[in-house]
Amino acid sequence: MTSTTRSPRSPLGVLLAGAASGAAGTTVLNAVTYGDMAVRGRAPSAVPEQTATALAERLGRPVAGRGAERAHRTSALGALSGYAAGVGVGKLVGLGRAAGLRMPAGLGGVVTGALAMAATDLPAHALGVTDLRTWGTQDWVSDALPHLAYGVVTHATLRALDPVPGRARTPIVDLPSLDRPAAGRRSPSRASAGLVLRSALLGVAAGGRSSLGLAGPALLSAGTRALPGGAPAAALSGLALGGELIADKLPGTPSRLGASGLPPRLLTGAVGAAALARRERSRTLLPALAGLAGAAAGSYAGAAWRAWAGERVPDVDAALVEDVAAALLTLVAALPHRRG
Repeated sequence: MTSTTRSPRSPLGVLLAGAASGAAGTTVLNAVTYGDMAVRGRAPSAVPEQTATALAERLGRPVAGRGAERAHRTSALGALSGYAAGVGVGKLVGLGRAAGLRMPAGLGGVVTGALAMAATDLPAHALGVTDLRTWGTQDWVSDALPHLAYGVVTHATLRALDPVPGRARTPIVDLPSLDRPAAGRRSPSRASAGLVLRSALLGVAAGGRSSLGLAGPALLSAGTRALPGGAPAAALSGLALGGELIADKLPGTPSRLGASGLPPRLLTGAVGAAALARRERSRTLLPALAGLAGAAAGSYAGAAWRAWAGERVPDVDAALVEDVAAALLTLVAALPHRRG
């Protein structure tokens, strides 16, 4: 009998898993922050770049340049410091988990989010950039919600990547390994033309509404394990979709073709297509590429539609038409199909 027990992960593997989990959490943190900015129309926080600038000065390496050049550097340093904090906390939590510090999903998400919040707020307070004692309720809520989202996603990703003694756990997305049969497991079949086409359609839908790339397979694949997490994953996908449907119709929402809009659409198009292939026990590489290409096409086509229709009808009406089109494409792509 072949054992399914996995050997403990190497120290390098622990750090890589923690870094990947922290990066996933940081992506969600940024998405929640941008969503809050779009909904409330508020300006971005200057605390990260001010903290990075103050730290550089404290270390005797002040930011070089003047005027716009220096402002651009400080803005970049602020963004990079956020990624460094997110990845660093992910590594720290991963090391603690490898050492035996394991918490339930809910508690682990809250603790991880609190650690990330402390990693950014306490240095800013210590450097005199902000005074936490003067923060009001709105300030704490605006800071806590994105970090809570970070904690939930980071901890969930660590759990999904964690080798569990006695049984094998499937990674969230492992395109090469899903195409190679493990010992004792049936080889995935070649992706059919129909699956590739539906993957492209799902990508087009994700180009219109990025949340549909993951929400479609999660909500329409009950019992098929297309995505890990079961009902909680489906619930989070539904909440993300609802938030995007609202934020899309606000006047201050950034362009989907910008740096904060296009990459999530490409990612969810590819990951959602890989989930469809995994659900049908097919190889994932070709469907994922089709989903990526469809997401790029859908993003540019959706932006062109909104620009054209916005000159003829109210933008909300054009957005609702796009909502319906993206939903129909998702239904065609993600509803379970019989296999020949």
